[in-house]
Amino acid sequence: MNWIAWIIIASEILFWIVILAGLIARYMLHRKKLGFILLASTPLIDFILLVATSVDLYRGSIATQAHALAAVYIGVSLIFGKSMIQWADERFRYYVTKQGSLPPKRYGLDYAKHYFKGWIKHLFSYALGAGILYGLVVMIQDPGRTEALVGMLKLWTVVLAIDLALSLTYFIWPKKAKA
Repeated sequence: MNWIAWIIIASEILFWIVILAGLIARYMLHRKKLGFILLASTPLIDFILLVATSVDLYRGSIATQAHALAAVYIGVSLIFGKSMIQWADERFRYYVTKQGSLPPKRYGLDYAKHYFKGWIKHLFSYALGAGILYGLVVMIQDPGRTEALVGMLKLWTVVLAIDLALSLTYFIWPKKAKA
């Protein structure tokens, strides 16, 4: 596994460590400002990953799936990051501090709309990640070195289409509450 793959793994781990530290600061240490600063700093992790990936490719490395995955990770993390932090915040507050409540389960049209909004976020993360992938391809200007980037873009396009199809099925066959 190349060093970019390790940086991606470290970025994902660091993302959740920073979120956990922010939640601990906010709820257990009662340092709301510190908690906010930690939670708001998660995009810096994405920036570091973007710089590392770009520098590695600029120096002549052949793009690998790890480089392509870095672009996907950045797109998903930046677009879904706020909702992931909100998800973690709700559960931390409920399970650890015994405050608040979990959001109610969604069913029917409400679930379909919620899932479709998630698909819209997926579309935005795709646009961001695809822009990064395309930018790297343009920066490198060598099709032999960018096959993995183009391949990831094609794969992600298929995944996005499947996610849209799945999202639309919830409008046709709404999710029902368990009896």
